[in-house]
Amino acid sequence: MALDAAELDRALEVAVASVREAGERVVGCGVGAGRRARRDRHSVARPTPPVSCSPGGAIIRGAFHAPKAVTTKAGDRDLVTATDQAAEKAVLGALRAAFPSHSFIGEEEAAAAGGCPPIGPEPTWCVDPLDGTTNFVHAFPFVCVSVGLLVDHAPTLGVVFNPILDELFVAATGRGATLNGVPIKAREGATELSTSLVGTEIGTSTDPAVLDAMYGRVRSFASAARSLRCGGSCALGLAAVAAGRLDAFFEVGFGGPWDAVAGACIVAEAGGVVGDPAGGPYAAGARRVLAAATPALAAECAAVLAAAPLAAAEPQVPQ
Repeated sequence: MALDAAELDRALEVAVASVREAGERVVGCGVGAGRRARRDRHSVARPTPPVSCSPGGAIIRGAFHAPKAVTTKAGDRDLVTATDQAAEKAVLGALRAAFPSHSFIGEEEAAAAGGCPPIGPEPTWCVDPLDGTTNFVHAFPFVCVSVGLLVDHAPTLGVVFNPILDELFVAATGRGATLNGVPIKAREGATELSTSLVGTEIGTSTDPAVLDAMYGRVRSFASAARSLRCGGSCALGLAAVAAGRLDAFFEVGFGGPWDAVAGACIVAEAGGVVGDPAGGPYAAGARRVLAAATPALAAECAAVLAAAPLAAAEPQVPQ
């Protein structure tokens, strides 16, 4: 079922407002009126009202420099904080109130339930309340709230907000992509891997075979590309391709659809290419993604990745 223009307008409005609220909860209430007013221009569809900086709306910024109570989900490297959980509750609460007939997948809810639920054709919101939790714990300012909407399995809306750097990426199908209200485009001249800056992630696994496979991919791109970057956030890595900061980004084995759905929409609407690292179409539930500024670069990246073997424990090529 496709969303009509009015439904997409409403979805954008609620998604932008919810990530702003969650972002303020990460970084706190000390945001001046001018900064809030500047954010009012950030929606692709139309401006949305500023979110008040109340006790219920102040999660990421206020907690960023404060002491953090950290627990783990699947090992010492897979971290979760009370801020992740509070931000997810705020975002999902707003979305469920506005769209009670839709489906919802939140990272922390999925972890508590033992895994990601199946994804159907109905409108499905994918929420990462704090992508880059390890960065957050160490006060490294590459963190974000990521909210994506799938309709019939296709990324249809994406909102990614870094509240530390005050950067809001917004996109919706057919409407283009913006950063803080300004249209963005992937770098059209990025057609050769040898002159491209490529992003990826190391991940949290300590399995020796997975580490060997991951470093095999890194080694291949270190040889073929101009340089590599690892920022600690899949959503922001994808947004960086859309903004022309990276020429390509790939990751195999991230947590779930909440990591990539929003970024995939933003890249596509910025004129980039999103697919599977093996060269096929992007599958939201596959835990694999490749984004590139141009089709030529995407094909070259996929060829490099195809020559790098996967570990048995990594997500395999979707069938």
